[in-house]
Amino acid sequence: MVGAGSSRREFLKWLAASGTGVALAGLLPGTAAAATGEIVVISQVTLIDGTGAAPRRDVSVVLVGDRIAWVGGSGQIPETGGARVIDGRGKYLIPGLWDMHTHGLDLEEIIPPLHLAYGVTGAREMWGYAENRATRDKIERGELLGPRVVLGSGIVDGPVTLLEPPVLQVSTAAEARAAVRAEKAAGAEFVKIYSYLGPDEVRAVADESRDLGLRFSGHWPYKLSHFETSDLGQHSFEHFFGVSIHCSSRRDEILARLKATPYDPAAPRAFFNLARQLEFESVSTYSPGAARAYFGRLRRNGSWHSPTLTINRVVTQPAETHKQDARLKYLPADIRKSWAVGIERFAPKTPAEIVLQERYYQETLRLVGVAHQAGVGLIGGTDCLNPYTFPGSGLHEELAFLVEAGLSPVHALKTVTGDAAKFLGREATSGTIAAGKEADLVLLDANPAADIRNVSKIDLVITRGRVLDKTARRGMLDAVETAANRTAPASATRLRSLARRGCCC
Repeated sequence: MVGAGSSRREFLKWLAASGTGVALAGLLPGTAAAATGEIVVISQVTLIDGTGAAPRRDVSVVLVGDRIAWVGGSGQIPETGGARVIDGRGKYLIPGLWDMHTHGLDLEEIIPPLHLAYGVTGAREMWGYAENRATRDKIERGELLGPRVVLGSGIVDGPVTLLEPPVLQVSTAAEARAAVRAEKAAGAEFVKIYSYLGPDEVRAVADESRDLGLRFSGHWPYKLSHFETSDLGQHSFEHFFGVSIHCSSRRDEILARLKATPYDPAAPRAFFNLARQLEFESVSTYSPGAARAYFGRLRRNGSWHSPTLTINRVVTQPAETHKQDARLKYLPADIRKSWAVGIERFAPKTPAEIVLQERYYQETLRLVGVAHQAGVGLIGGTDCLNPYTFPGSGLHEELAFLVEAGLSPVHALKTVTGDAAKFLGREATSGTIAAGKEADLVLLDANPAADIRNVSKIDLVITRGRVLDKTARRGMLDAVETAANRTAPASATRLRSLARRGCCC
């Protein structure tokens, strides 16, 4: 048990000498980081480490600065003076969560603190533009408290699009290649493609991304099948769009109809509505053989799915379902208004539509389970900043939906911890609780392996080694509410722009 006996230097020497201890440059005794980094010991906790392994009891975890320095049995730790000791008895330690589909990072007083307050210490931001690149850089420089960010490109779409600026519209392969080069130069870590991007342009994005060492992810581009874009290297498919079609006995017929139907510049949403209607109808023609072939191809290609069940649940329910959510107090009035208007585009209205969309959603849940059983990689994300899809807390809902789809609670957690890090190529530093990893952790008051909803029972969050206890998190949420309700006419245009940028489906 840790006490106040031995010195900091002696404790660091023990860490360096221990079999699983500090092998981290900068943390060894005598270095600057060892001299200044706070030592935090989380003692006698039950560990759920993000690998998919069963919970381990009576574990202690030592942090030095912003890194995990040691993980092991509590009885192995010698006494040390000067450490901050957090009593983990009766509590559960998990890795910090990654929301793998987010928007709106640059609403700096709202989105970053909401992520952290709910244990989301990493975010894959799915629409890159100058403002959120600047926010990411502020976080990395320590000027702004926020999650680690993996930032995509601007959204690359065709000459007809559902989106407003700053969407990157391309109409030739040469323009697509130029867009990829420009986004790489601007700091994009992957390329995001959208629904109406043409076949030649998709192939150009794939080729240019590969040449530049980037991955590309995004929506299903309707004029190609999932098979074709997966073969081209699409790293993730967002929102589960088109999965029920690709698992249907009518797959080829439906895909041919979509390929033959032109986009209408005067009514760009008409094609989206057609595709959605065909998806809703395709659930009645599910084919186990088609599903096996489909998921098998994606698994072999290394293509992942990001189902974003949170937004899928919202848009398949009647519009009034979420309009009294207590969390709306954390969003500015312009975004609340945008949500109230935006949900009307998607929500079912007639009894027949409600039945049809509910059936589609339930089939989506089932197919997520089928994908998991088939070994297709899944990453959990919310599509936050879309209607009634809340930053931070929305990821807790996503985890519950994944469990409803058939994943165990431990495997659902893995989609936003260990598997998220693997997808991002960050498994050496992130996603699991092990010596040498980043000190991004969440301490829970109840066991998420018994009930995934316990992920919302947060005692404290640790981000980059900084401890945010209940008092700090409450203060963050109060500050968000104040910022959301502040009258600032000069910011109205910016807020409307942010609300538009969130709409990704």
